[in-house]
Amino acid sequence: MNYISQNANIARLSLLGVKCPLSCGSMRMSFGLTFKRTAKVHWRANFSQQCSLRSTGLFVPPSPPLDPEKVKELQRFITLSKRLLVMTGAGISTESGIPDYRSEKVGLYARTDRRPIQHGDFVRSAPVRQRYWARNFVGWPQFSSRQPNPAHWALSNWERLGKLHWLVTQNVDALHTKAGSQRLTELHGCMHRVLCLDCGEQTPRGVLQERFQVLNPTWSAEAHGLAPDGDVFLTEEEVQSFQVPSCSRCGGPLKPDVVFFGDTVKPDKVDFVHKRVKEADSLLVVGSSLQVYSGYRFILTAREKKLPIVILNIGPTRSDDLASLKLDSRCGELLPLIDPR
Repeated sequence: MNYISQNANIARLSLLGVKCPLSCGSMRMSFGLTFKRTAKVHWRANFSQQCSLRSTGLFVPPSPPLDPEKVKELQRFITLSKRLLVMTGAGISTESGIPDYRSEKVGLYARTDRRPIQHGDFVRSAPVRQRYWARNFVGWPQFSSRQPNPAHWALSNWERLGKLHWLVTQNVDALHTKAGSQRLTELHGCMHRVLCLDCGEQTPRGVLQERFQVLNPTWSAEAHGLAPDGDVFLTEEEVQSFQVPSCSRCGGPLKPDVVFFGDTVKPDKVDFVHKRVKEADSLLVVGSSLQVYSGYRFILTAREKKLPIVILNIGPTRSDDLASLKLDSRCGELLPLIDPR
């Protein structure tokens, strides 16, 4: 069965239609982000760690050298797989400069005492939404400009060559789509789309950025760190004057089209992924600790079906005891070494 709709993929790509921030006004892009826009719009973000965009290893935890024998074992696993299902997590995108939550020493939980926003708080509280959108407005140009790394491109190539049966990502950064993956389920949604909580209207996140700029022509803020989902840390004083637009269709509150902590994945999406797992003959986990049940449940399904499971992740995972092979390596260093044919 062909699960790919060409029109659906075109629609997905159109919703990623964000302009590269490097083409806007005069600015210096670095991991210490400083913006100088036109006279009408003044806002800036200076991160405490000044790194260039080339410093993509900032959020990647230390890992041991590649083990040649384990690389050979992974190659054998991929060669024998005819209907491979791959599940990716935040660890595949840290090499693109996007931080994660749980990595030892470099994840958000290790670096700060801050915790991600909760779904219930966002839905119930206008001040919570104001704080979230102010932070996201400042962080968006940098987050949206992140590009796929060699691991994303490798998986896209596996699909093109017919090796990959389906790709399930827990990430919301759209990097798999940017790399050209089509047999793809974004389990937790995508930050590049915005959803109205009342009428369900979807709009590209880039369109909302332009509306923010119109509503906040003189607003300024200085950020103090980068969070995993495209936002930054601001003070309460900076947030208070930030204006948040409503849905242009019905006037309802807007939310990124992602599953926040405390929310659940839609049942039809869960059922769809369960079917893809049952069709597969093997499962590869890439860059996930599998601590969140929304992804872990599919590992349990694979175990029930007695599928061979391989895990590529720096650090322990919830399913290490279920894996026939565990590799503690950088995703972008190892996956391009594997021949999918």
